[in-house]
Order: sequence, then structure tokens, then C-alpha cells
Amino acid sequence: MTPKSIFPRGRVALFATSNVHKFMEARLLLADYNVAAALLKVKTQEIQDDSIENIAKASALETAEKCNLPVIVEDAGLFIEALGGFPGPYSSYVYRTVGTGGILKLMNGLEKRNAYFRSVVAFCDPENSVKCFDGTAMGRISQKERGGFGFGFDPIFKPFSGRGKTFAEMTTKEKNRHSHRAQALRKFAEWYVSAFRRRF
Repeated sequence: MTPKSIFPRGRVALFATSNVHKFMEARLLLADYNVAAALLKVKTQEIQDDSIENIAKASALETAEKCNLPVIVEDAGLFIEALGGFPGPYSSYVYRTVGTGGILKLMNGLEKRNAYFRSVVAFCDPENSVKCFDGTAMGRISQKERGGFGFGFDPIFKPFSGRGKTFAEMTTKEKNRHSHRAQALRKFAEWYVSAFRRRF
């Protein structure tokens, strides 16, 4: 991976996603590292795989190849212990089909509600060199939907570090102090800034 391929536009991270909410979270967090985030909308094939890392890698590789630019892609999943880790890497599909209400119905009457969110941010340059960064937020599934912020399963996930709030009850800035995605993005940003300094 050459420095030139990493920094064609300076300290700018091209975030490939169709999810504006994800982008807004990333933009706010990366700004703390003086890295500007730019939204890149590119349609890619959504692979099905048991590994979130494999899904993020595949998407990053395809996007970088199509755009001939260094990009970051993020994929995440909600893993519920009582459901054997379901929906896990299939969280996006499950959310689109049954939503938060469907998950709460599956867990009706269950006392053990521990769960975790896992995120993987994959960076890929046009030379097809991929580097991944991960983050995990431990917590519980709430008894009902709470909050009007966030997206996806945020209204039913309470991180242990969040003082009883669901992600959807937090502002973006507050969520970034606790979320899996923020953890992964911080690791990426620290590596990216360090690589930029070595270059210049």
C-alpha cells in the first residue's frame, strides 16, 4: 500500500454507504481527529456470510475497484445470546423484514437478554489492500422500543455503559461515546492519522 494511494485527497475518508445515519455518526467522530468524511454512494452486491469482517472486506474491495479510490466501508451486526447469536451478520436483512418488533416478539418472556453489537470498518485502496478495524458494545435487549434517535435496532439495545439508555435515546455525540461503530472508527482514525503523518 503506497502513501500516494492512501492520501489522494489529503486527510479525507471516503465513507461508502447508503445509510446517511451511519455517515453522520462517522463524520462527527472523525472530525475529532481532523479527518474530513465524504459520503460515497456506490451500489455493491450485498453478500451473505457468517462473518461481518468478510462482508465488510468484500464490500470495500468491490467499491475501491469500481471507484479506483481508497474507501472505508462499515458493517455491523446485533448478536443476541438467548437467540444463539441471531441475527448477527444478517441483522440488516432481519431488520428490513421483521424489524425491532419482530425481535422483541422472539424474546417475549425471556429473562436472559444479554446482547452485543459488533462493527467492522474495512479500509481498501485501489491496489486491493484491505485493513480492518473492529469494535464491540456489550449490553441488553430492552423490553420495549425506546427513543427517537438513531436507526436500525437502536431503540431496543441498551449498552451496559449507557446508564440504562437505549442507543435511540442518545444524541449522536452521546452514542459515539458508547457504540461499537465509534470504537471501530476510532481505531481506523488513529491508524489513518498516523499513516498520514509518516507520509508528510
